[in-house]
Amino acid sequence: MNLQVLVKELPLKHTFTIAHQSRDSQETVIVRLEEDGIIGLGEATTNPFYGITVDNMKSSLASARSIIESSLWETPEQLWSLTKSIFFANPFAQCALDMAAWDLYTKKKGIKLYEYLNLDPNQIPTTNFTIGIDTIDKMVAKMKEVEWPIYKIKLGTDHDLDIIRELRRHSDAVFRIDANCAWTAAQAIEYSDELQQLNVEFMEQPLAKNDLEGMKEVYQYSKLPVIADESCIIESDVKKCHGLFHGINVKLVKAGGITPGLRMLHEAKRLGMKTMVGCMTESSIGISAIAHIAPLLDYVDMDGAMLLSQDIASGVNIIPGKVTFPDGPGIGASLK
Repeated sequence: MNLQVLVKELPLKHTFTIAHQSRDSQETVIVRLEEDGIIGLGEATTNPFYGITVDNMKSSLASARSIIESSLWETPEQLWSLTKSIFFANPFAQCALDMAAWDLYTKKKGIKLYEYLNLDPNQIPTTNFTIGIDTIDKMVAKMKEVEWPIYKIKLGTDHDLDIIRELRRHSDAVFRIDANCAWTAAQAIEYSDELQQLNVEFMEQPLAKNDLEGMKEVYQYSKLPVIADESCIIESDVKKCHGLFHGINVKLVKAGGITPGLRMLHEAKRLGMKTMVGCMTESSIGISAIAHIAPLLDYVDMDGAMLLSQDIASGVNIIPGKVTFPDGPGIGASLK
C-alpha cells in the first residue's frame, strides 16, 4: 500500500460568500492510495472556520502513514477505527483517507460503492444549487445563470427577507435557506411565516450551535422545518439534535468520512429525522462519493463541483432529476 497526498486549488466561478467568510478559490487535499496497481481517491477541502489547513491535514496523514501503509487493515471501517485517535482533531484529513479507502476497497471487489451498500441509484434526490450571499442583483443573475429546480440560498444579512422576496419574483423553484448561525430565535420564528409563504422548504442552522434554548423555541414555533448543520458535526451530535431539529445535514469532511457519515444517517433515520448530506465545494472526487450514498437521503447538497470554474477531476454527471455514474467500480472519480 502506498499513500500519496496531493494539494490542489479549485477556482470558483463566482466569489462565494456565506455569513462568516468569502472566497474566490478553494484549497483541497487529495489522498491517493495505491495497492497492486489499483488506485483509490479521496478528498477534503481546507476550512479556516474549523481551523483546517493544508499543513495540518498533511501532518495528520503523515502521522497515520505507518498504519495506512501496513497490513493491519482490510476494510475502510477497520482503517477508520485504527486511525481514529490520530485524526481526533482533524476529521477533514480522516475523511479524505476514508473516502480513498472506500474507493480502493470497492474497486478491489469490482463493484461500485452504491452496489456494495445495496443502494438504488434511481432513488437519489435532486441536489439543490447554492446561491452565495451577494448583492440582490448578482444573486438573481447567479440564479438565472443556472436554472435549477431547487436553490439553497445563503443568508445572514440585514435584509434577508428582501433577498428571498426578490429571488422569488424570478423563479418558481423550491428554495431552501441557510443562515449559517446568523439569526436569533425570535428572527427565525418571525421570518419562518413569510418564508413558508414564499415556498421555502426548510431553514438550515438558523441559530448558533450552542443556543439550545433558542432552538427549542424555533423547533416548537417555526412554520418551517429546521435542519441542523453546525449543530451536527460528529456521531454523538445526532441524538442531541433530536427534539431541536427536524433533520440533520451531515458533512462528510466534518464527520470524518463515509464510515461515520453512514452511521449518523442510520441513527437519524432510527430517530425519525430527515437526512441530508452537504458538500464543502469539493471537486468531482468528493461529490462523486456523496452521490453514492445519496439514495439514503431525503435531501442532498452536492453542487460543489458545479460551482467551480475548473474541475480537477471527472466523476458523476449531475442534471436535474438524474445522476449518471461513470463506468467501472469504486467511487468512479479520477484526476484529470
